[in-house]
Order: sequence, then C-alpha cells, then structure tokens
Amino acid sequence: MSSTKIITVIAALATGIALGLVYGWVVSPVEYVDVTPDVLREDYRVDYVLMTAEAYQNDFDADAAAHRIAMLGSAAPSTIVSSALEYAKLNNFTEDEILALQNLLTAMQTYQPGENPAP
Repeated sequence: MSSTKIITVIAALATGIALGLVYGWVVSPVEYVDVTPDVLREDYRVDYVLMTAEAYQNDFDADAAAHRIAMLGSAAPSTIVSSALEYAKLNNFTEDEILALQNLLTAMQTYQPGENPAP
C-alpha cells in the first residue's frame, strides 16, 4: 500500500469522525424528554425530595409523598429521604429545609401504604 493511500484513508477517517461529532453535538444532540426523576444528578434528586417535603408540609398526604419519592428508585422512601437529609446537612441547606426533610423522614419511617393519618 502506498503512502498516499494511507494518508487518504486517515484523512477520510478523521473527516468522518469530525463530521459525526459535529452532527451529534451541534446539529442533532440527544434531548431527553419525559424521563423519570431517577436519572437526575444527586443535587437535583435532593431538590426533588425537598420539593416533596415542602408539598408534604402543606397537605400531609403521606401516600402522595411516598409515590413521588418512589419515582427516584427502588429503595425504601425512608432511605431516599435519609440520604437527601444527609446531603442537605453537608451542603448547608437552610434550617427550614432541613426541618421539612426531617418531618418527611419521620412520615416515611412510619408510613403504611393505604393509610393517610391526620397531622
């Protein structure tokens, strides 16, 4: 094989790779639509749990809170909330946010499916 053929093959490969990257990153990048919250980064997962905790403070609906938290994975809701609470304490969340997470954790630790106890 001559050196010009090798150079031509290498140039064609480089051009193909470059065009593929431009197409994949600029022209038609992947867009995630209607995905479940279990694919979120940890900080966004904690924000999701915090929003659930704030909703729980307003309506005291443990069934709805457990359903929302269950969307974050197959672990028990109390485990997910406990993990979020640890993250919140390590990352200097406000006292109100930590209190909301603690209240949700207590609710999830005593949660029995099908029951909706009054506050």
